[in-house]
Amino acid sequence: MKFGILGSGSWGTAIAKILTDNGNVVSWWNRSEAAIEQFKIRNHNPQYLTSARFDVQKLILSTNVQQVIEQSDVIIIAIPSAYTSEVLLTLNKKIFEGKKIISAVKGIMPGENELLNDFLAKHFGVKIENYFALLGPCHAEEVAAEKLSYLTFTGVDEATTKSIADNFKTSYINTVVNKDIYGVQYAAVLKNIYAVAAGMAHGLDYGDNFLSVLIANSADEMAGFLRKAGIINAEVGYMETDKSTVGKKHANYAASVYLGDLLVTCYSLFSRNRTFGNMIGKGYSVKNAQLEMSMVAEGYNASKCMHIINETVIAEMPIAQTVYDILWNGMDARKGFEKIEEALI
Repeated sequence: MKFGILGSGSWGTAIAKILTDNGNVVSWWNRSEAAIEQFKIRNHNPQYLTSARFDVQKLILSTNVQQVIEQSDVIIIAIPSAYTSEVLLTLNKKIFEGKKIISAVKGIMPGENELLNDFLAKHFGVKIENYFALLGPCHAEEVAAEKLSYLTFTGVDEATTKSIADNFKTSYINTVVNKDIYGVQYAAVLKNIYAVAAGMAHGLDYGDNFLSVLIANSADEMAGFLRKAGIINAEVGYMETDKSTVGKKHANYAASVYLGDLLVTCYSLFSRNRTFGNMIGKGYSVKNAQLEMSMVAEGYNASKCMHIINETVIAEMPIAQTVYDILWNGMDARKGFEKIEEALI
């Protein structure tokens, strides 16, 4: 397989490291020619994950997004959701024909209020059989440090999904395969919103006891949304044994890509959504918090998109709704959390 990566932020850089560590040659799109030149000289991304070293002989670096796509069989989209449509809608509508697409976008397409697979189907005719999602729990910083992490790969064709996942197995990456395309993507979007809430709680000086209750209730709220949206792996406390592997079970809601990713995003100091929420809790305006951060906090746009989506799903989501009201409707964070306190069990 010939891999191409669109996006040169921390997550795109981590993915490139995993693939090249496995001996793959990777075509990689970066907007900046100057950054590419520095990369070639220093053997690392000059802007993100500078500790991750690369064999540049395994990288085909380019500012031409169309060229990267044409050179690749499998395209990994690792652009923040806020900018994905801006990049993709400039391309020829047939450019993805015959390609496999892997989403590493942990967000909803703003304005479209839809997941990337639906966006690609609508604008480029990409069939669901050719679409896969790559999710965590996995922080780019820990990949750079080669700390053991788990990646979940999702696609309707399990054999092809496994074949793709095998390219990512290393001494520091374990891979998991499932078929829940919508569930894992919605879970990735929601956990970012709840991580913003966890950060707000920290900024408002709540303690660990409150945070544990907040996250437990967030997990239940997420499961409730997934069930109402018809997701297949939302059942808690029930697992079927995978007979192909001794001691291994099929995923349910407690699996790493659902509950595990929620936990690490809410607790980890590497979490940009937690950091963003912490600033809001401390009194920063949304604009000032965004200016302070060098990376995009997906939970900001996600809170608005999920508010709109939930107008159709109609799940009980008091925590996500309050995050939306604080970020988009000017609700005072302290007053918002007084409302959340009343909803927690």
